[in-house]
Amino acid sequence: MPATSMEELVSLCKRRGFIFQGSEIYGGLQGFYDYGPLGVELKNNIKAAWWRSNVYERDDMEGLDASIIMHRQVLRHSGHEATFSDPMIDNKKNNKRYRLDHLVKDQKADVIAKVAAAMGESAENFPAVVAALNANPAQASQALKDAGVRDPFSGEVGDWTEPKPFNMMFKTTIGPVADDESYGYLRPETAQGIFTNFKNVVDSTSRRLPFGIAQIGKAFRNEITPRNFIFRVRELEQMEIEFFCTPGTDEEWHEHWLEKRLSWWEAQGVPRSKIEILDVPKEDLAHYSKRTYDLMYDYPTLGHEEIEGIANRSDYDLGSHTKNQSELGLVANVEENLDSIAKLTIPHPETNKPVVPFVIEPSAGVDRALLAVLSEAFTKETLENGNERIVLKLRPHLAPIKVAVIPLARNKAELVDLARSIKSDLQKLGLGRILLEDSGNIGKAYRRHDEVGTPYCVTVDFDTVGKGDDATLTGTVTVRDRDTLAQERVKISELTAYLQAKLK
Repeated sequence: MPATSMEELVSLCKRRGFIFQGSEIYGGLQGFYDYGPLGVELKNNIKAAWWRSNVYERDDMEGLDASIIMHRQVLRHSGHEATFSDPMIDNKKNNKRYRLDHLVKDQKADVIAKVAAAMGESAENFPAVVAALNANPAQASQALKDAGVRDPFSGEVGDWTEPKPFNMMFKTTIGPVADDESYGYLRPETAQGIFTNFKNVVDSTSRRLPFGIAQIGKAFRNEITPRNFIFRVRELEQMEIEFFCTPGTDEEWHEHWLEKRLSWWEAQGVPRSKIEILDVPKEDLAHYSKRTYDLMYDYPTLGHEEIEGIANRSDYDLGSHTKNQSELGLVANVEENLDSIAKLTIPHPETNKPVVPFVIEPSAGVDRALLAVLSEAFTKETLENGNERIVLKLRPHLAPIKVAVIPLARNKAELVDLARSIKSDLQKLGLGRILLEDSGNIGKAYRRHDEVGTPYCVTVDFDTVGKGDDATLTGTVTVRDRDTLAQERVKISELTAYLQAKLK
């Protein structure tokens, strides 16, 4: 039985060292999380699987790692200074602050219906309700009060202020002098680092259309109300591709990437049946988007929420960062005389004339991916003896620990030394983390490794060193399969090849 609630996953993550609250010993910092010994391994394995699939296994992709702090002009011309905001509203009774759409969405159905009716919209079209609230702040404030919108913290009907936009970018000073000219932003997305390096990548690799640039990196969003564990946080990590193509071929490439991304999620253990494809309505598209598919995964407790967006960004971004657009006559809807020093164009593959390419952007959050992978892997089983076990049935390539090598007795040097030697040999294979588990209790060790998703446990016992009851087992170890619980004796001389084949 899979996880039925977010609470089960949160409990497992804390108990087994996957994820901790940031700055916990000082009471915690909302919207920030630290990845523990197993969490960092799982996170790195997810990123490695993404990079391998999208960079190493393709011939049309390059990699990049751009700076986190960006020049303010980058985010001005990208549109983020003007548009990267969420509607914020305060309850004057307790000075609590909320994101407007989240506040209304979490109300009871009859309350939402009253708000919608007051704004002249249908409750079935929630985005239109939110748009109307944003467009009419004074009316919105009164509508929320009249409808009896309750404060999530106190549970009482709130005295609501007028909603106002809140820019979510983190601003920081650069250098020793803090003035109006010495500031920048922590990037709210990794995409702009790719766009501003477009010319550098093209010039240094001689790439021609179509091709992509992939990047994994941190982004920062000053969320009004972070919530739902690591689903909505202020510091996040993105796995993002900007795929550049000839104008006119963008719709075909958009469909290509939709299929590729669904296939990738399946390979990580997240089935298509748990993902709904949302073709985002025009009125809800981001300012840069021509069309966007949102992949909506069915999370425990949360329901269907976005796990990845696949956007057709048209030529908006490269056009916005290109100098003297009027000279090129390529993008009509962008400011002229920008501060950029580059013309971000590439020769058309057929005409050889300079063109601003269109861009398809598959963008997934590492944290949300990890949460989905854990959700799918989390399994409760009732054993033949009636006991219940929790097991993470992670795909082997994602498992934080690939193999646990366990000496049956921790106080027997010959068992421990041999286990350590086997661990060392397995580690050299480059399969991932191999753990020497010398807790001294084989039953508890098995249960612990089931719960953290270790695919195989290798036990070194007295038979292994010729001091057991069966001399034919000398030089063999017991290999236990996490999912089937089957145990098999394998010769030490054949162990590396055996496990290499199992974990490939």
